Amino acid sequence: MKLYTVKQLGRLSGVTVRTLHHYDAIGLLKPASVGPNGYRYYGRDELLRLQDILLMRDMRLPLDRIAAALAAGSADRRQALRRHRERLIADIERYHALIATLDRTIADLEGGEAMPDQDLYQGFAPPRQAEYETYLTERYGATALDESKQRLKGGSKQAFERHLAELADLEAEIVTAMKAKLDAEAAAVQDIIGRHHAWVDRHWTADRASYAGLGRLYLDHPDFRARYEAQHPAMAQFLAKAMAHFAERSLPASA
Repeated sequence: MKLYTVKQLGRLSGVTVRTLHHYDAIGLLKPASVGPNGYRYYGRDELLRLQDILLMRDMRLPLDRIAAALAAGSADRRQALRRHRERLIADIERYHALIATLDRTIADLEGGEAMPDQDLYQGFAPPRQAEYETYLTERYGATALDESKQRLKGGSKQAFERHLAELADLEAEIVTAMKAKLDAEAAAVQDIIGRHHAWVDRHWTADRASYAGLGRLYLDHPDFRARYEAQHPAMAQFLAKAMAHFAERSLPASA
């Protein structure tokens, strides 16, 4: 049986060595054996298990639910794979519709057949946006969501891109702090979180309860959690803890 070291498995799968070490530490993906030199070795069973993990991550499942599905046995694993296959087929169909929409739009712009206004948006996925808005409204009320939309309304594309770039820089700083093994409540981390709060506050007034609630949203909602865990396996949990600490110490109880 062919065995792979953790570095070889990382190159084969595209998963970072740090993430593979984290999966080992939490019991999600243990190596087949560990050599006298301390090297981890992975065999065929571990490769298949890692494929399962990556497929379920692509389904936006958090790591604890992935672990539960894997622990439940092969029947649930097969069911998860079938669900993922169905989702991929649905995505393919939607992408085909998007390609057709783009082709018709290009033809229209080049002087071909005029495209009806209602056809401009075929293939897009408003249900996903509606799902997020429902999730937020149920937990934090419609006021914050309406306020956020109003504040963003009318801004230029360039300003919005700068706004997103600023968030990306803040998230990169958080990952750097985590790699340096700083605690979520450390002063340096709280300085970053303070700037993150200022960024959020441009959207809606984030008081103690709502800002801490936003941190819980990052941890609880599978889409947000997957987004942050893609940057660092423990980032969603770290961010939620850091935001809760900042909210408790630095923000008023109500706006």
